[in-house]
Order: sequence, then structure tokens, then C-alpha cells
Amino acid sequence: MGVENTKGEKTKFAADTSDRSIGDWAKALIVLLIGLTIAHLGVTLFLLTELGTDTFTVFIQGLSVVFGLTVGTVHVIVLCILMVVMLLTTKGYVKPGTVVCAFCGGPIIDLFTWLLGGYIHGESAMAIRIVSMLAGCVILAMGMSIVINSNAGTGPNDLVAVILSDKIEKIEFRWIRVACDLFFVVLGFVLGGTVGAGTIVAVFLTGPLVQFWLPITKKWICLK
Repeated sequence: MGVENTKGEKTKFAADTSDRSIGDWAKALIVLLIGLTIAHLGVTLFLLTELGTDTFTVFIQGLSVVFGLTVGTVHVIVLCILMVVMLLTTKGYVKPGTVVCAFCGGPIIDLFTWLLGGYIHGESAMAIRIVSMLAGCVILAMGMSIVINSNAGTGPNDLVAVILSDKIEKIEFRWIRVACDLFFVVLGFVLGGTVGAGTIVAVFLTGPLVQFWLPITKKWICLK
């Protein structure tokens, strides 16, 4: 799964799911939805603190400034472009769950914002905001690891680090993820995106935390 196994060898994220039955795919997609919900609870906690957006959103903000489009519109366009490029250039990464991740994340964030927005916000005590931001990073990473371990597909923006991790065999996933997040933040900032303290924390915590959770959540999941 793109991290070192017990023999110290780096295994691959790409997995052959051609022998999955409809029932197996249903189970895998349910697991993916659970992971996606957990991940976006983390994203919501992070965003409600108003200490900075997530790394990919900085990039999307920058593009929206350049092209004069809304953040939501640019987000959909970029994800669709990434999916098409990955479909044409890679094999075994873009799956049904990739589409689910691309289009279901927003509504999940809206739901959790409605539920939690009255308790955590920019006017909350700084201690609450910092704890929520850190908890959001941990929860996001756990949910992301569940999505990856479902082998049903993951979000197009997250697939960038996953694919590079498989291609660059000598570097662990966590450092590749850090590099990808740093790239999105720097480019997004140059283009006009907003960077906060929480964004910097997300750059350096997300990759290592996902790698920490991957073997743990893999034990929780029994899928073909």
C-alpha cells in the first residue's frame, strides 16, 4: 500500500480489483463512504477554525483568482481534468470511488458545517480553534487512509501523491505527500490563494499521519 511492509519493502497502492463481484464492490464503496465521511469531518473541523484552508484549496483559490471563476467551479473543473489525465496515463487508480470522492465531499462538508458551525468558528477561543484544527488533521488522515484501503478509488487530488508514491520507489509516501501539498500551497499562494497557520500545519502533518493510519485501518477492513 505504498508504505514499507514488515520486510522493509515498499508495496504498491495500485490493486487489481477485476475479480470483484457486485457485492464486493458494494462493500468496498460503503467502506469508502465511511472513510470519506470521516475525512470530511476532519476537513470541516479544520476549516471552521478559520486558521487556514487545506492545501489543495489554496491552489484552487489561486486559480479562481487568475480565471475569475468561483472556487466551487474551479474545483470541479480541476478534479475532472485530473481524472481524465489519470485515466489516459495510468492504469488501476481511477475507479468508481474516485467519482464518488470528487462529487460527494462538498455536501458532506456542508452537513458537518451545519451541525458544528455554531460551536466552532473564528470567534471561538484560540485554544478551541487550535485543538479543533489539530484534531481535524488527525481525523482527516484516518478517513483518507480508510478511503485508500477500500481500493475503490480515492479523490483525484489525493491520487497525485498515491501515483507518484508508486512510481518513485525509493521515497516513502509520507514525504511524497508533503512535497505534493507544499507544491499546491506554494503555487496557489503565488497565484493569489490564501495561506494560514493551519495550512502550514496541514502540509507537514497530513502525509505522515496518513502513513501512520494506513496499516492500522487496513486491519479493520476485510475486502477483496
